[in-house]
Formats: sequence, structure tokens, C-alpha cells
Amino acid sequence: MSWKIVYTAGAKRDLKNIYEYIAYNLLVPETAARQTQRIMKEIRSLDNMPMRFRLYDEESWHSAGLHFFPVDNYLVFYLPDESRKTVNIVRIMYGGRDIRRQLSETEME
Repeated sequence: MSWKIVYTAGAKRDLKNIYEYIAYNLLVPETAARQTQRIMKEIRSLDNMPMRFRLYDEESWHSAGLHFFPVDNYLVFYLPDESRKTVNIVRIMYGGRDIRRQLSETEME
């Protein structure tokens, strides 16, 4: 059975910010489009076996069941809800940033 993928407001904002940074700050809109497409393609693959990626080690996210996986230099954080067969994409972050701080500022939606 296929799982439904849902982007939180924070994840949508992250994806938009990734695109805008690459397109407007680095001035490579084609690369920005390809990068966001790669991220979304990998996220779509979560519709099958979303538990295959590891849990995030830090509490309270670990206990909540937060999983993550890399896409190039970015990390996708998500919460699978087995009872609803839904994968909630929580955040999409550049791997070189302070992940712990950014997650601490993230609300579970």
C-alpha cells in the first residue's frame, strides 16, 4: 500500500528558500530547479517503505519517530504516521548548518 506524502508549512518554506538561494544568491536558476526537483523526487520515493531511513538520534525527536535521509548536501526530516499511512515532511535543511538548533525551532505540525 502506498503512503501519502504531506509537506508541512516549514518544509514548503525550506524548499522555497533552497530554490531562491541557489537561483538568486548564487545566480544559477537552472541548478536551483534541478536541485529542488531531485529533493522532491527522493521525497516521493517515501511512498514505499518510509521506515527504511534511520531515526534522528536527538531527543525528543527520536522518541517522536523523526526519520531523515540525505539528498546531495541537504537533509530531509520526516515523521511517518503508520496508522494513517502518511509521511509528514517536517524540514529540509542544508547539511552544513546547525541541525540541532534548527530542529529545536521547529514545531511539529
